[in-house]
Amino acid sequence: MRRRTAIIVTVVLGAAGAGAAVVWNGTASRRPAAAAVGAIDGRVHTIKLRTTGTSAGAPAQSTPVFSMVGVAWNRPDARVSGTVKVRTRSVATGAWSAWRPVAVQGDDLPDGTRGEHSRQGATAPLWTGPSNGVDVRVTGHRALPPGLRAVLIDPGSRRRRPVHAAGHQAARVALAADVTSPDPSAPADSPVATPTDSPTTSPADSPTATPSSASPTGSPTPSDSASSAPTTSTAPRPDIVARAAWGADESLVPTPNAYGQKVKAVFVHHTDTGNDYSCADSAAVVRSIFLYHVKTNGWNDIGYNFLVDKCGTLFEGRSGGVDRPVIGAHAYGFNTDSAGVAVLGTFTDVAPPQAALDTVAKVAAWKLGLSGGDPTGATTLTEGVKDGNFPYESAVTFKTISGHRDANSTACPGSLLYARLGAIRTAAAQWTTPADLSAASLTGATKVNTTYYTKGTVTLGWRPGAVSGYHLLDNGTTIAEPAATALSVTTTLRPGTHQLQLVADNMDGTTTKSPAFPVVADTAKPTFGSPAALSVRTGTVSTTKLPVSLKWKVTDDRLLQSVKATSPSAATFGTTTTSWSAYAKPSASTTWSLTAADAAGNTATSAVKRTAALRSDGSSSRTGTWKTTANSHYLGGSGLYSSAKGATASWTVTARSVGLIDKRTTSSGKLYVYVDGAYAATIDTRASSSLYRQIQWTRTWSTSTRHTIKIKVAGTSGRPTIALDGLAYVG
Repeated sequence: MRRRTAIIVTVVLGAAGAGAAVVWNGTASRRPAAAAVGAIDGRVHTIKLRTTGTSAGAPAQSTPVFSMVGVAWNRPDARVSGTVKVRTRSVATGAWSAWRPVAVQGDDLPDGTRGEHSRQGATAPLWTGPSNGVDVRVTGHRALPPGLRAVLIDPGSRRRRPVHAAGHQAARVALAADVTSPDPSAPADSPVATPTDSPTTSPADSPTATPSSASPTGSPTPSDSASSAPTTSTAPRPDIVARAAWGADESLVPTPNAYGQKVKAVFVHHTDTGNDYSCADSAAVVRSIFLYHVKTNGWNDIGYNFLVDKCGTLFEGRSGGVDRPVIGAHAYGFNTDSAGVAVLGTFTDVAPPQAALDTVAKVAAWKLGLSGGDPTGATTLTEGVKDGNFPYESAVTFKTISGHRDANSTACPGSLLYARLGAIRTAAAQWTTPADLSAASLTGATKVNTTYYTKGTVTLGWRPGAVSGYHLLDNGTTIAEPAATALSVTTTLRPGTHQLQLVADNMDGTTTKSPAFPVVADTAKPTFGSPAALSVRTGTVSTTKLPVSLKWKVTDDRLLQSVKATSPSAATFGTTTTSWSAYAKPSASTTWSLTAADAAGNTATSAVKRTAALRSDGSSSRTGTWKTTANSHYLGGSGLYSSAKGATASWTVTARSVGLIDKRTTSSGKLYVYVDGAYAATIDTRASSSLYRQIQWTRTWSTSTRHTIKIKVAGTSGRPTIALDGLAYVG
């Protein structure tokens, strides 16, 4: 184990902005006289901390804009054993943040390959977002090393480089440039991943290469590339944002990076830079880490081989070729023959996003697959340094996908990410296995029996597999070719009948087919041949409930799936149902609405607004002898009755539907009904028991018009009496 000297720092707070002016890249700012401020290459700035015994610091102060902060010192073999915290001032709001911890750097270090060493000690960097003020606190117990300082990183903006193409290759290069270049309307730092079936960085993406360049990325061409030529992986290649796309300044990489023989293990890291970043910031976070590793740690390049953001976007890390065994600076003593994959964020107490885990599994499967590695297996690596965790040059067994803490004394990749390594191994193994499409599923459609119905857009999903590509067939014709790392494909179908099937081209030369999915694409809505119509129906009336019937007829050219009432209350009907027996509130204007849906999800509505009402028996115009009886069972507490043959009662109303309300008893007689002077019906009001407020007779018209409803006592022998309770109608 390497010997390290503990560093204990305490930053003394003071009034921001006090003291003499100091120049940062030609811009004057105020700071306390005791603090020395310098600039490194325009984007990396330092603030010298004042040292007093076992404490050091500088008051809170204004700074040039930065987005990442760390603490560095002159002795690379020393380590902070205390607590490092910072607070920063937001450019956007001007408010100071709460105090945030800065992680003490672990063993993310180079092994000394080709003379690459840390030239100074440093904590892990912390992403702050655009800030223009800083305050730092470090607490501990021992004397401080010389040169203690805060380091502020300004990632700047991603720089676009010109594309040079010539002769017959111009069209190919232009296409590659279109694929990997960002949308001009997108934010400057929005990353753009290259397609799986294209090189990670085409010659067009390289800052210096012409189309004939043999370099696989925008990285310097390695001098020992023959020993590390790329091979075909047993897993599909994921989309990768190239260095040129996230804005790596290749002029800061002085020496081509070295290579091992093959990648035998993948070490998973977290960058410990905090989780307060958006995915639109990811390229800037990667640039900041690159600058910190190169300009602060003094490394040849960024330490990780790959970086993954919270949205699952994969970035090329250390230059030299994503498909080659580039030796990184991420697992001290075991950088050779391993790859470092770092998830942007801190996952000690925060769970890593599933999108990030999925991408780690993809890149680990692909990277190990280049040399035939098993994502769920084990391998041996040789301890490459004399002051590492294991005896020098000893063979150490690791799982092929391991956490950084398995190789070095560090908490990396955080407890909650480390706990997910088993799931990552399982997922990675799926990417190295020929496709199993038996469980493929179709969404965006409704399955009825064996047929799917859709408005047109459906998504076919499947499990990962070791494939070179897919073909989506529609009635036997290829309509889409999903990428090898795709897990779904969305397509919009023309109206009609289709049969969809996915075919996988496995890397072992075989093909796999999914089940066939019969799909009907339908954009036509159901049709209400008879729109909703409300009428009075037979039944018992009360002062709050008038029996009504809502009727309709609806059809669909494919398959009617449902008919529902949405107002005045909810109800669901069978697709062959054409009426709804309900109740209306008298004297209220109510909207009655229906919605019909077909199996594809197309809907049609029919609605009618109607007023239901009651006319009392006492409001009728009468001839002959009628008497009144008081009884709480009648509407209004009283009713009319007559046994005089030929006696009449009539109402004139404007209505679409009417119903006569009477009382039925064992001795009640018959009555005649006339509509607008014409005989309409004979009603017998006799019943086996006494029934009040009964509607036996109704009449409905297609429109609302004025009508006169008259009843005449029939004078039935032995039971001449009839009793009236009013008229119900729908206007």
